[in-house]
Amino acid sequence: MTTTLKTDLTIADIVNGFAYNELEGKGLFGWSGKLVIQPEYQRNYIYADGKRDVAVVDSLLKGYPIGLIYFVKTAEGKYEVLDGQQRITSVGRFVTDKFPYTGADGRERNFTSLPADQKDLLLKTPLTIYICEGKEGEIKEWFKTINIAGVPLNEQELLNAIYSGPFVTKAKEEFSNSMKPTLQKWKAYVRGNEKRQEILREALSWVSKGDIDGYMAKHRFDADIAELKTYFSTVIDWAGTVFKGMEDEMCGLEWGRLYETYHANAYDPVAVWARVKELYADEFVRNRRGIFEYILGGEKDTRLLEIRCFDKKETKAVYAKQTAAAQKKGVSNCPLCAIGHEANAKRIWKFDEMDADHVAAWSKGGATDISNCQMLCKTHNRAKGNR
Repeated sequence: MTTTLKTDLTIADIVNGFAYNELEGKGLFGWSGKLVIQPEYQRNYIYADGKRDVAVVDSLLKGYPIGLIYFVKTAEGKYEVLDGQQRITSVGRFVTDKFPYTGADGRERNFTSLPADQKDLLLKTPLTIYICEGKEGEIKEWFKTINIAGVPLNEQELLNAIYSGPFVTKAKEEFSNSMKPTLQKWKAYVRGNEKRQEILREALSWVSKGDIDGYMAKHRFDADIAELKTYFSTVIDWAGTVFKGMEDEMCGLEWGRLYETYHANAYDPVAVWARVKELYADEFVRNRRGIFEYILGGEKDTRLLEIRCFDKKETKAVYAKQTAAAQKKGVSNCPLCAIGHEANAKRIWKFDEMDADHVAAWSKGGATDISNCQMLCKTHNRAKGNR
């Protein structure tokens, strides 16, 4: 890859013909149509927060440089932004009056209402730009290298860069659009920032069964994303059908895995949701996020709920009482060993060789109370399970 330094362009040159897609949060074109500001391997515009975008403008109006910018030459007279699209988009949005700037006097102004000398200062700011030329692999490797600084690319943004093409274009249009009407519904189940590709990453994880890299490589040049959209919608709709209400803990669960594991089972949504509310009200349930898989799995794995255990003071008291009674009878202090016929029938186990157990299983209504506690040897406790 070769680079050529270019220092004769100003802000005015770059924002000439600036176009911005408000729906997708995407800078499109600049430099009189010669520059693609956000090629598909670039992340979405993330500076529109009233802080970072304003900071770029503030730097320019104070006469500070805004750092090196890299373009890729794609054809004669045609370029793409390799690094600097956040800064360029911020300036372009300001010059086209998309957000205001508060000056030292405390007054809030759009670009058109700035004093003439400040407009002139901003527009005449020279830029330091390197023009890069090379093969696609070289360009993208350099893209990853120069993006180590600043706001680092996350894993999905890097994969979008590596596998840029029609599939990524369509996928970003669907899953990275903050104006998408269904986005709020999705966010009830999926945690993440759509502009940082986190919703897209979850959708890809579900459809690929975790092999996002392989899936994107296989579908890179597909002209549509029908399979991705359909699978994502199917999972969301299934979750909404089985669980008729919403709780905060439902957001961010492994819905793709849960769908694959349990979607062939039949559920009564009314009964399911009633059970969710019962478990939410149960003071012994410590992990509410586990409630949903616990119910889907037929309420067999209580480990998902992290049921409150007996505390050490309680277990030591039960151990002492049990052991004293066992020694008096000449039997094991593990009740299940004591009724057996093997060598352990009279064995007195040490405290750390035993586990606290619910006499009546919690899953069958037994309370985590000292009156429902017994000490079992570790072997019998594990064998007993929820019986």
